[in-house]
Amino acid sequence: MSRRRTFIFVAAAAAVPRLLVLLHERGSMLAAYVEKSDLLARQFIASGTFGYVPGEPSASTQPLYGWFMIVVYWIAGRHWWSLGTAQVAVAGLTAILVCELGRRTVSLRAGIAAAVIASWEPYLLWHDVHANREILDQPLGVGMFLIAAQGTLTRKRAALLGLLSGVAILSNSRLIVFPIALAIYLLWRGTSWQAAALIPVLAAVALAPWVIRNKVEVGCFALTTDARALWKANNVNTYATLAAGKWIDDVPDIHGRPPTPQETGTIYAQTGRKVNVDECAQQSYYTTLALHFWRDHPGEKVKLMVQATKMIWDPRVGLEQGRNGSGGSLDTIRTWIEPVYMIPLYLLAIAGLFFVPLPLRVLSLLFLVFETAEGWVFAGTTRYRVSWDWVLAVLAVAAVSRAPRARPFKRASSQ
Repeated sequence: MSRRRTFIFVAAAAAVPRLLVLLHERGSMLAAYVEKSDLLARQFIASGTFGYVPGEPSASTQPLYGWFMIVVYWIAGRHWWSLGTAQVAVAGLTAILVCELGRRTVSLRAGIAAAVIASWEPYLLWHDVHANREILDQPLGVGMFLIAAQGTLTRKRAALLGLLSGVAILSNSRLIVFPIALAIYLLWRGTSWQAAALIPVLAAVALAPWVIRNKVEVGCFALTTDARALWKANNVNTYATLAAGKWIDDVPDIHGRPPTPQETGTIYAQTGRKVNVDECAQQSYYTTLALHFWRDHPGEKVKLMVQATKMIWDPRVGLEQGRNGSGGSLDTIRTWIEPVYMIPLYLLAIAGLFFVPLPLRVLSLLFLVFETAEGWVFAGTTRYRVSWDWVLAVLAVAAVSRAPRARPFKRASSQ
């Protein structure tokens, strides 16, 4: 099979089941539990303001998914079919990149298998056609892995990796130190320090327009001013709230706190009244509270880290209360079908670590450990893990491909 036909096949394998889910979910995908980037995109289309209120710019979230929505809405309007098909196309792109990753590190046949396995994860089939920003984390993650897996990078490729990692941070601000981690890995692989240094430097270049915009229009240099989410994930009430099957949104709030930027948008929509909010002051306030919690309650923070690890890697989908579709047939998928799919994948991925070259093993662990560490700082949930579950798929097919020969795979070491 030619590479072109292979890519068409894996893209179709990813797209067809998602299109079926999209048709089933068409009435609800933009009706409830929609990522707040949707509000920002709608406001931008209506008024030219990237915020929740006309004339009041906001930096309350990472912007990439909002920009993605703006493009879709501007071209085709805000419809279930326009956003849904755009996201299905992104899922198809992810499948192609995973296939290429598998081809380069194991074999073409393994690449096809990895792409299909990663694409058909039951939770992702549902997640990818709803308004969730993690859809963009997937191709960006595979792209970074593909470049880093080449080992010793030229300055040109290191610069490309830096720019790509910066764009990834605009999609997921939790990746803020990931370019440094990639640079350290590539130094270990033999990349020159001049090339490795380009990775965090070019990541900063990619972030600069957004950060400067926030200083000019919002009032502070920031990737996001939503430090309240950090505090919600780091206070004395967080552990009990999550242990009860709720999410950090349900953590008891501070009495008399000022409204969030998103809440000012709701007030404006309902009353036409504009409420001024100092996002930068809120960022500083909530960040201080979170840091004080780490300092004053180290034991409680360790408990939260253990809890986050369990929540991220639990093969069942967590959050029993308040989930989209909770209480219906979707819970059967989350509680039973998802673990039936994931437990063998976990086991094969662990085995796969012993059948890939050391550099690929270390890079895979870097990605998997980093996404776990994100949960240690913030909070853990399935949807934060699934964006990089393709790493597990590649390791799993390596195990299946090489285990019968009882020897590690050699080809990837020359990549």
